[in-house]
Amino acid sequence: MPALRALRPFAHREYRVLITALAISIFGSGMWAVAMVYEVIHLGGGPLELSVVAAAGSVGLVTFLLAGGIAADRVPQRLLIIAVEGANLAVVATVSGLAMAGLLELWHLALGAFVLGVGAAFFFPAYSAILPRILPPEDLLAANGLEGTMRPLLQQAAGPAVAGILVAALSPAYAVTGVAACHLLAFAILNLLHRQPAAGAEVQDGQSQRAKTSLRHDLREGVSYTVRTPWLLWTLLWACISVLFLIGPIEVLVPFVVRDQLGGDARMFGFLLAIMGVGGAAASLATASFPLPRRYLTVMMVSWGAGSLPIAAVGIMDSFWAVAAALFIFGATGGVGMVIWGTLLQRRVPPHLLGRVSSLDFFVSLALMPVSMALAGPAAEVLPLWLIFLVAGTVCPVMAVVAMVVARMPADELAHPLADGDDFADATAPGESSGSGQPGPEQRGVT
Repeated sequence: MPALRALRPFAHREYRVLITALAISIFGSGMWAVAMVYEVIHLGGGPLELSVVAAAGSVGLVTFLLAGGIAADRVPQRLLIIAVEGANLAVVATVSGLAMAGLLELWHLALGAFVLGVGAAFFFPAYSAILPRILPPEDLLAANGLEGTMRPLLQQAAGPAVAGILVAALSPAYAVTGVAACHLLAFAILNLLHRQPAAGAEVQDGQSQRAKTSLRHDLREGVSYTVRTPWLLWTLLWACISVLFLIGPIEVLVPFVVRDQLGGDARMFGFLLAIMGVGGAAASLATASFPLPRRYLTVMMVSWGAGSLPIAAVGIMDSFWAVAAALFIFGATGGVGMVIWGTLLQRRVPPHLLGRVSSLDFFVSLALMPVSMALAGPAAEVLPLWLIFLVAGTVCPVMAVVAMVVARMPADELAHPLADGDDFADATAPGESSGSGQPGPEQRGVT
């Protein structure tokens, strides 16, 4: 049954421990987003001060993301994840204590946000790299779908809602304390993860060899692998273009569509973003409930490309439900693509490179987000909104087709099937050899 397939990862103890801690930590991150805002306001800060604190977190994340990928391939992922959660706990507990004592200052919040951003830079690659070591290949799609379902519900909905209640009923300091409690619980649960031996001597020898190489060599190795792997390279190129063309219009210009075309306010904009998040969560859960498609690259690129088309019409829509439908479709198709994409990284990228390739993926997306948002405003000063949305919604589908053709994705996916139970030792594309005696993707075991 599809519903049972989505729950199969829970049959594995290590996954149950990991996903429980991750859910609590994500919920705490959602609380922090609101608690941090009102703590800044409570300290007398305005939009400028809030921007500084928020930017500090983004700077920490983007600056250390590539280093996080290298660390995920060098350091046991279990230890890295526990260390990050411990650092998160120390930072938020310190901010909570200072707030409760009335000693908190804006620079404390900015520094805390920076350290939390650095922690996220090390956490995400390590999490991506540890999943294929604790789950069999046929359960990775379901695991990624569950995360894609959980993240918008907890980080974008439940966490902020609870923090808002605490701020309104008590004070921002109590909301920060709630965040600290989440990280404490997540840290305690993560320490229940078992230490497991590596899959074999080859893994140990490979780790010893990587420990002797320079960080620059490790980064160059990850970039080189990405460049010479067509399906991976062209998917990342498409991601660059989609982030650049779509994020700014949705985040910056949709509020003006709401105001000028729909006659709405901030509540309507928030509701539209919630609808988009619900679309992503529902589609992620649905994707987790079925096997990985045989034409997995085609389904992924068609979902992303076709799902961008409704955005092309947002600039001329004057109906709330039409805009809501467009954003729901965009969120849903994005969720389908992201679940498949995360699974492909874990099943087709050699384990000794997975942390670095995952960090490159995050880096490409996050680095261009502020650029897209910075360009959206000036573009709206010289171009009509309908034209900006038209270009954004049509460029991405065209580039999806280009990526599929140039990378020969339809032929690639048939040459490298990923059906449940396949032997994955030969499931690498030309140029995707594990190299240097490293284990193939089928060899798992937490280091």
